[in-house]
Amino acid sequence: MGFPSTWSIFSLILLSVLGQDYETSYSDYETEEEVLPEVPSFVVPQETDAHVFLPNECAKECHCPQSYPYAMYCDHRKLKAVPDVPSHISHLYVQFNDIEAITAKPFSNATSLRNINLSHNKLKKVEKDVFGKLQQLTQLHLEHNDLEEVPPSLPQTLQILHLGFNKISKIPSNTLQGLLNISVLDLCSNRLTDGGLKGKVLSGLKSLVQVNMCNNKLKTMPSDLPASLLQLSLENNSITSIPEGYFGKTPKIMSIRMSNNKMNTIPYKTFNLSRLIELNLGYNQLSQPFFVPKNLEHLYLNHNNYKGM
Repeated sequence: MGFPSTWSIFSLILLSVLGQDYETSYSDYETEEEVLPEVPSFVVPQETDAHVFLPNECAKECHCPQSYPYAMYCDHRKLKAVPDVPSHISHLYVQFNDIEAITAKPFSNATSLRNINLSHNKLKKVEKDVFGKLQQLTQLHLEHNDLEEVPPSLPQTLQILHLGFNKISKIPSNTLQGLLNISVLDLCSNRLTDGGLKGKVLSGLKSLVQVNMCNNKLKTMPSDLPASLLQLSLENNSITSIPEGYFGKTPKIMSIRMSNNKMNTIPYKTFNLSRLIELNLGYNQLSQPFFVPKNLEHLYLNHNNYKGM
């Protein structure tokens, strides 16, 4: 008897999704070639009484388009080091090279940098304060490297940080402290363990809306998620359960992705979340019903242990 109406709703939704052969796609991460961001059109300042001089300085190893002189393209050039960055450059693209270490010297005059792409290199070491002095930096791409730790002294202006496909196994509690503007944190395909996430690693990130920790070695849910969170991705870990009331501190969450884990039961009211629209629990070991909110639009329960329905 228990909860017949809820069970009926659950059964209908379950029947509609069990037939789908949905499987998490990691194509967004595993790319051979990276599509460069669209270059914004450059608007030539209106003529005034004073002469307007457009910057033309560019590192010899790179290309700075005349149509957009504030971007410097140094990608796919077999570089071993980051070229010196002129002071007017705001977008720096150095992906797909052979850089193993980053020092502060190339950035000593880079006072205008807002976006840096150093993905697909061989980075193992980032010198202290390399990025900390870049007080306009908002986006940092370091995915597909060999980093074993999050770079130190990141600037408070940072909004997007991509660290996927590295070798990071732990994040000390003070590493991300002070990043009050960060909204997207991608840590997929690293070596994170429960012990490596001890302490309040994420709770101080008051603007965080998306955190990705798929393809790691987690056995339990990360603690102290900030109340601002909208999307949580934990696919391909070894998580066995969700603590009761776990999402009580994240009432705004809209998307939870936890396919390919080892969960067999879930506390009944776990997903009683008024804004939740996507829930992916495929490829687990679930067999018991749980509360499904009316506003849910996408539910994936394929490859679990639900039978006889």
